[in-house]
Amino acid sequence: MKKMINVAFIYSIVAMVAGVFYREFTKFNGFVGVTSLGKMHVHLLVLGSIFFLILGLYCDRVKVEDQKGFNSAFIAYNVGLCWMVIMMLVRGVLEVLNTPLSSGINAAISGVAGIGHIILGVGLVLIFLKLKKAVK
Repeated sequence: MKKMINVAFIYSIVAMVAGVFYREFTKFNGFVGVTSLGKMHVHLLVLGSIFFLILGLYCDRVKVEDQKGFNSAFIAYNVGLCWMVIMMLVRGVLEVLNTPLSSGINAAISGVAGIGHIILGVGLVLIFLKLKKAVK
């Protein structure tokens, strides 16, 4: 449980930093509009902080951390979330700077972000399977 609370706390701090970065970076560059940077804060709060706080409660109640393979699911989820947020940062910075991208580069960014989403999804499914097994 303590591990989940610590991870949730780290994601909360990173979410706050992401929110401040979004606000200041767009203001500094005079950007007005929608950008991927604005979504990083919410993704980190919900998929990071809130998710791990709730998971921590389950870990305390049903000892899901003791399930074989839980650490692999935990790592996959965190790698996927971090990968996804980094790609949101890359996309957002390029949007704010109004950097022209070739269709190949644009597709590559989307593809790499998609890999992060897939890893996150696999980690989420594995965590749910471990939760189901721990509840039995």
